[in-house]
Amino acid sequence: MAAPAKRPRVGGPAAGREPGSDPVAGFLRWCGRVGLKLSPKVSERRGGARQGSAGLGGARAALTRPPPCQVAVSRRGTVAGYGMVAQEGLQPGELLFAVPRAALLSPHTCSISGLLERERAALQSPSGWVPLLLALLHELQAPASHWSPYFALWPDLGRLEHPMFWTQEERQRLLQGTGVPEAVEKDLANIRSEYYSVVLPFMEAHPDLFSPKVRSLELYHQLVALVMAYSFQEPLDEDEEEPKSPVMVPAADILNHVASHNANLEYSADYLQMVATQSIPKGHEIFNTYGQMANWQLIHMYGFVEPYPNNTDDTADIQMVTVREAALQGAKSAPERRLLYERWDFLCKLEMVGEEGAFVIGHKEVLTEEELATTLRVLCMPAEEFRECKDQDGWGESEREGSLSIANIPKLKASWRQLLRDSVLLTLQTYTTDLKTEQDLLNNKELYAKLSSREQQALQVRYGQKMILYRLLELTS
Repeated sequence: MAAPAKRPRVGGPAAGREPGSDPVAGFLRWCGRVGLKLSPKVSERRGGARQGSAGLGGARAALTRPPPCQVAVSRRGTVAGYGMVAQEGLQPGELLFAVPRAALLSPHTCSISGLLERERAALQSPSGWVPLLLALLHELQAPASHWSPYFALWPDLGRLEHPMFWTQEERQRLLQGTGVPEAVEKDLANIRSEYYSVVLPFMEAHPDLFSPKVRSLELYHQLVALVMAYSFQEPLDEDEEEPKSPVMVPAADILNHVASHNANLEYSADYLQMVATQSIPKGHEIFNTYGQMANWQLIHMYGFVEPYPNNTDDTADIQMVTVREAALQGAKSAPERRLLYERWDFLCKLEMVGEEGAFVIGHKEVLTEEELATTLRVLCMPAEEFRECKDQDGWGESEREGSLSIANIPKLKASWRQLLRDSVLLTLQTYTTDLKTEQDLLNNKELYAKLSSREQQALQVRYGQKMILYRLLELTS
């Protein structure tokens, strides 16, 4: 940031630059200083200085990649905010940029890294994010922070669209049944607990490092959302069990996400490298992937969705307790209900179900195939067979049922199909709107355009889930 007398507001879009300056040009100059290798054509498009003739090739010369393509950082022609647009055709395997590990913003590279390391034990929390969030809180208000040009490309923290920033009424009205309101309520409770029990005491213990303006639960909420949406978590090595802490990756977080992405981030000892995974024509946006994300996960974690039917990774959840409820509907007596709860307890012992778990159904597969197949089998099997199964504490591999793929659902036993169908019908009752109303809205461009952005996003989430659920109804009829 600028000197204190000229310091812009924390978290605003102007953070880290003087009014009227070009944030992209400043960021590209910063990339040159930290060794972040971008295409030479990036700065030409935006009017900044060239990054040097080595470009991307210098970062990965040992792999003998072809010369770098032309790429532009721009708001034009991109899906959301800043993005990267190819200025020449890209081929699979071409390197887009390489970020040296020293240019990653993490607790190990920030200016208070020594303190965070010494206090590591005191900063433990369920999320594991506290050290990174404290690093961001410090660097955001530190005069002339090394990271200021990077912060200049951040979105306005006061305008993030994650549902955690919606009113509770909006979440319930627009997203009931999707699983998002419940996830957000857990997030908010955890954020508040973490802030008051760990983060605020630490900042108050170091007032010389954290000004009063960053000791704010509101700002902490915003930074949690930013880390949720823009950080990266490195895959585990074979001998590692604990997940690695998230880090901020300049340049990589510029790329937007779609299910049918055309680039991917690769990790090496010295660099994180963004590589094209398929041909990208000139003028097309370059998309990374955040993983196989359903629309409810995208809106929850990133504040956006892919419009139907673009998200091929979309899913619908059937709560595990909903299947139990559907099975209870068929229990005609108290002994039958007691037996059903005994079956449920057995499934819990097998770790197939839980009070807060869900069966996840995709367009082409059941992502929780074993859990759902086992649950249907145990809840539907004859009482005598259940007794034998319980006495044997389960069954062997040779006794397991066949695949529970989407294509095989019509071939399931009639009792299984009926229980699954009843569970879907109960799930559809949790939504506040019906499929016909939503189809009419989506098919009427004029009416759809009158919806607010939040209403449009929530509609896409609900509709995508319901299309999967109605497909299950067809398959179980």
